[in-house]
Amino acid sequence: MGRRCLARVADTIGFTARVRERKTSRRRRLLLPPQFAWSGGSLQVAAGNRFQSRAETGQAEQFLGRLKGPYCSWTELLGAGSASMSDGDKNPASTPTPVIDVQGDGRWMSLHHRFIADSKDKEPEVVFIGDSLVQLLHQFEIWRELFSPLHALNFGIGGDATQHVLWRLQNGELQHIRPKIVVLWVGTNNHGHTAEQVAAGIEAIVRVINQQQPQARVVVLGLLPRGKTPNPLREKNRRVNELLEVKVPLLPNASFLNVDPGFVHSDGTISHHDMYDYLHLTRNGYARLCPGLHRLLLCLLGECHAQTP
Repeated sequence: MGRRCLARVADTIGFTARVRERKTSRRRRLLLPPQFAWSGGSLQVAAGNRFQSRAETGQAEQFLGRLKGPYCSWTELLGAGSASMSDGDKNPASTPTPVIDVQGDGRWMSLHHRFIADSKDKEPEVVFIGDSLVQLLHQFEIWRELFSPLHALNFGIGGDATQHVLWRLQNGELQHIRPKIVVLWVGTNNHGHTAEQVAAGIEAIVRVINQQQPQARVVVLGLLPRGKTPNPLREKNRRVNELLEVKVPLLPNASFLNVDPGFVHSDGTISHHDMYDYLHLTRNGYARLCPGLHRLLLCLLGECHAQTP
């Protein structure tokens, strides 16, 4: 999203996504990025701000994205046609961006630092990195049954989008280890980005892994369908997968795996037995999905061991 588009969002946010302080004895304020300020109980562009750098633009976009929420698109917020990037602007899905600590408890950055610290005394063969679908996998028995024996690490953080994973990788999460395989599963949280932007963001992550871990195979997992019934996000994820099937095999040491075992039924619905909230997987959902991934990892690890002198 261009700087002018962001400025327009902030200028119009008073009537599109009005933010008011809680009327309590102790008023609480959101932790605002420096580009914004409170005025009369609503959010405004800070005086004199012109979004001087791409870093500022990315930070502002992430903050505005949290205010917007999942219920409208940037096109709806700004007006048809205005949500596209202006010429010369970078793809926000492939621009490394940390998560803004809106809640104020520092959890995202704490997890990032924990991953770095935990990896210092580990020698993993496989590293999983991505969003909540990666993070939650670690809590089920199937992780201990299938992936722990592969000396696997789990670097999943709920809510992460491609730009957040890019930032984490560029800030040291792989610096102390040399895994044989990196499993990447991210993209379903890239709300407000087109399928083409999301696919390009995933491609950018693969290239960073190639640079930092040239010995590692990269397995990109396809995005899952989501929502109980057919919806635009499900269609966007399908389009991302179509793009990745073409792009990923052209990248060094990379392969694409569509891990969907058939979650969508013949009537177009998804069962809560597979996805309890029609996005995150249940124990049954992971049990259906993981064996195919496990077989691929075993095959790749066998090739890696065979090539080791």
